[in-house]
Amino acid sequence: MLIADCSKVKICIVSDSHDNRRLLEHAASDAKSRGAEAVLHCGDIVAPTTLRVLKQFALPVHAIHGNNIGDLYAMHQLAHEADSPVRYHGQDAIVHLAGRSIFMVHYPHYAAALALTGDYDLVCCGHDHRVSVKAVDNVKGGRTWLVNPGTVGGVGKGPTYILADLATLTFDIYDVPAEPGEACNVRPASVHM
Repeated sequence: MLIADCSKVKICIVSDSHDNRRLLEHAASDAKSRGAEAVLHCGDIVAPTTLRVLKQFALPVHAIHGNNIGDLYAMHQLAHEADSPVRYHGQDAIVHLAGRSIFMVHYPHYAAALALTGDYDLVCCGHDHRVSVKAVDNVKGGRTWLVNPGTVGGVGKGPTYILADLATLTFDIYDVPAEPGEACNVRPASVHM
């Protein structure tokens, strides 16, 4: 599905929320306070209801599924609710924002291959929970940005997201502001050590 919207400049890129609504909400809130005008979710949402926390921010959300698919029927239903900001694209998506062509896919090896084509300004992925931002020399003689925001759900790594400025093609990596113990991989505080 192709979505055209030329007004958006800063976007929040997340992936691998794995049902952690609170951390996804914190990331979107922080990104919006920094000027984000849209959210891209690169998969492993799991339960579609996880995305409901994003409604309060009134930002368009473009989402794909990953390998932890969840309920695809419910995802389709959520995207078609009258007040839903969610655009569910399936396994991958081409999104046009601020005059940029963006490809979203969950898997890093597919993303790396698509970045090489030179057909996109930006290719976003997730899956391995490793934050990375790379400029890839493509076959058309230009550069494509390959971006993996890590895991917004804090699964095995600290929770992160990327704020992308599409006007300048610059990318800032942010830790999700969270309360102690909210991230899955953070050891709980205990008096019984």
